[in-house]
Amino acid sequence: MNLPVVRELAEKEQVGWRNPKKLSWEESKGILPVTASEVEDAKARLARFAPFIQKCFPETKESGGVIESELVPIEKMKELLNQEFGGTIEGTLLLKKDSHLAVAGSVKARGGIYEVLKHTEDLALEAGLITVEDDYSKLASDECRKYFSQYTIQVGSTGNLGLSIGIASAAVGYRVVVHMSADARQWKKDLLRSHGVTVIEYESDYSEAVKQGRKESDADPKSYFVDDENSKNLFLGYAVAAGRLKDQLTEQGICIDEEHPLFVYIPCGVGGAPGGVTYGAKEIWGDNVHVFFVEPVEAPCMILGMETGLHHEISVQEIGLTGQTHADGLAVGRPSGFVGKVMDPILSGEFTVHDKWLYEYMRALIKSENIFIEPSSCAAFEGPLKLNQYEETRGYLQEHGLLEKLPNAVHIAWATGGRLVPEEIRREYQNTYLEE
Repeated sequence: MNLPVVRELAEKEQVGWRNPKKLSWEESKGILPVTASEVEDAKARLARFAPFIQKCFPETKESGGVIESELVPIEKMKELLNQEFGGTIEGTLLLKKDSHLAVAGSVKARGGIYEVLKHTEDLALEAGLITVEDDYSKLASDECRKYFSQYTIQVGSTGNLGLSIGIASAAVGYRVVVHMSADARQWKKDLLRSHGVTVIEYESDYSEAVKQGRKESDADPKSYFVDDENSKNLFLGYAVAAGRLKDQLTEQGICIDEEHPLFVYIPCGVGGAPGGVTYGAKEIWGDNVHVFFVEPVEAPCMILGMETGLHHEISVQEIGLTGQTHADGLAVGRPSGFVGKVMDPILSGEFTVHDKWLYEYMRALIKSENIFIEPSSCAAFEGPLKLNQYEETRGYLQEHGLLEKLPNAVHIAWATGGRLVPEEIRREYQNTYLEE
């Protein structure tokens, strides 16, 4: 395969990649298999479920059953990245703290919980347990829990999606089975089991866990499989985040327009969460938002799938990589074919990062802002740090007339997980030092 980027990936080099298939938003929106009305429908469904969420998860009471995270300025982190890591970040740097989302403590609280609620609504409407005009908190009754206990929800996961599906499904009353790959952290398995979730462990990677989970679920007519590789519902749950982000930026007096571009950097595993957020952001800001994913050097499945055009038909193992990384949430060898094809015309580009830097950025964030997020999440910082340093991504900035606008730019590092990490594991992370 004679593609320069693929050769660099195979050699485990850190790369900055610009997406050669990217189109303007005007050209893109008519050819995508997702619509703004579908995102609005997802938003309305979450609003219907707010009383239920509030009842099942008292920590959401203050937000009225809305599961949302803070958007915080991290100026000290920006200064530290510039001074100690050789960065040249201009403009404003913000952290989107999906790492601290209620219920599941990760970005997966968006798509994962949404898909569970969508399935619950479908079953409840079909059984006549509710109408769409009802107060959905009635679904938390013992009678409804007993009804849902005859059904099973299954999912394959490296960790955080399993947590969100497991915790949400158990709250509804379902039997839950999470199929976990070898990369999954033990504390995540233990936490799921404490919620009464069945955890099946695999020696192999994420794709095999998904494959086996799908097979088991398909054999049971009362089982529903949350398919991280192909699910549009997951994608829509994530996409709702962008409208809420817009409100937060407005509240902070931050304007996004042609002269004040928005750059968003999101850690990427199979692609569902970053893909959904990207689509939602493009719907709102169009060509004024530029989204970049960040992947580990051993598991750059989304770049590989998009650059080759093979999407889910190629895995990182086929170019000699292991797919194994300290970034457990990003340890995915084969990308979502659905998401990759949606990203083809709208994603700006990607970066890859050595595991060593995940721990360095994590310590830097604690030192500068006293905020802890898990190492996988810290991949996001590679984006603003290197945006102007790689020939490819610098070329992107030049082509779109963005170089001179960087002093007015807004950069958002999307923190994807961390709140539920036990204290002893946090200490272990803080004492982990790797060679590049």
